[in-house]
Amino acid sequence: MGRAYQNRKVSMAKTADAKAKVYSKYGREIYMAAKSGGLDPSGNLALRGLIDKAKKDQVPTHVIEKAIDKAKGGGGEDFAPARYEGYGPGGAMVIVDCLTDNPNRTFGDVRLCFTKTKCKIGTQGAVSHMFDHSAILAFKHDDEDAVLEALLSADVDVSDIENEDGKLTVFTPHADYFKAKQALTDLLGEIDFEVDEIQFIPKGATSISGDDIAMFEKFLDMLNELDDVQNVFHDAEY
Repeated sequence: MGRAYQNRKVSMAKTADAKAKVYSKYGREIYMAAKSGGLDPSGNLALRGLIDKAKKDQVPTHVIEKAIDKAKGGGGEDFAPARYEGYGPGGAMVIVDCLTDNPNRTFGDVRLCFTKTKCKIGTQGAVSHMFDHSAILAFKHDDEDAVLEALLSADVDVSDIENEDGKLTVFTPHADYFKAKQALTDLLGEIDFEVDEIQFIPKGATSISGDDIAMFEKFLDMLNELDDVQNVFHDAEY
């Protein structure tokens, strides 16, 4: 496949403020997963996966526990997913995923990021057809054939497997994420996944240069400052 998927998902953990943003992001996701699927991670695969990822991103235990405790009450905030698509500086395609308790506010905030950097926000589906919505699972293992056989036996639609330096990276449609994780765990036991993500992977790339690079960085920074923004994906290459 050869796609640098890690570079197309914007990293936010660079400063203390950014770390707080990451904590908030996980807090919302864990709260929603616990509220909708149950408080016990052993019976709620989505919650268990989020807790594992949060720990890898060095989210403090008290942040995780607070989000789960908050879900115990049954009331509280009710976040809903929202996705916005459009074209960033230089014409690069952008997808912005949010969790919001006020869609009108979130849309206004995200649209302002586009307009202030002379970009164009589009309608749903405007650019997402140019991305693969994929689950990505990377882990240390060298028996590609055994892994592929286990996944296919579990009726997982494997898009691709990369085998490099003793590490396998499995790509599946996002809908097969939990099925793929379970099949791998059944085969290999507990796995320390180096990458455990659902991402929008661009099918191509839009090259940007000159002033567009600085403007694109400003655009991403503005989006990442918004509390409701969870992830930003793009096809910019520079």
